[in-house]
Amino acid sequence: MKPSAPAAPEPRNFFQDVHEVVRLIPAGRVSTYGTIAHYLGGRHGARTVGYAMMAAHTADQYVPAHRVVNRLGHLTGRLHFATPTAMQEALEAEGVRVDIDRLPDFDKLLWDPAVELA
Repeated sequence: MKPSAPAAPEPRNFFQDVHEVVRLIPAGRVSTYGTIAHYLGGRHGARTVGYAMMAAHTADQYVPAHRVVNRLGHLTGRLHFATPTAMQEALEAEGVRVDIDRLPDFDKLLWDPAVELA
């Protein structure tokens, strides 16, 4: 009798991969759509990471989508939350200062998975 081949692993979904990375962002820190895309091998996939953040509410486990901002530190995803101020409120609850939908301390807050998880 010929031994059976090992079962193929469950195919990965890019959105699931994004959500897993976002769950690793520490409270009080932020990452960007582009740095997450780059870490996952999608150098030009920032927009797709944005779509994954819009779908975060459908994930099996909580995804802290409020911790993902654009490359300039702006809260561009804020309109996809329950209220227009929910993203800012969640960040402020973690001690992040927000000034007119942007993070003045963005450079200090940036969490790059390529660096942090290396």
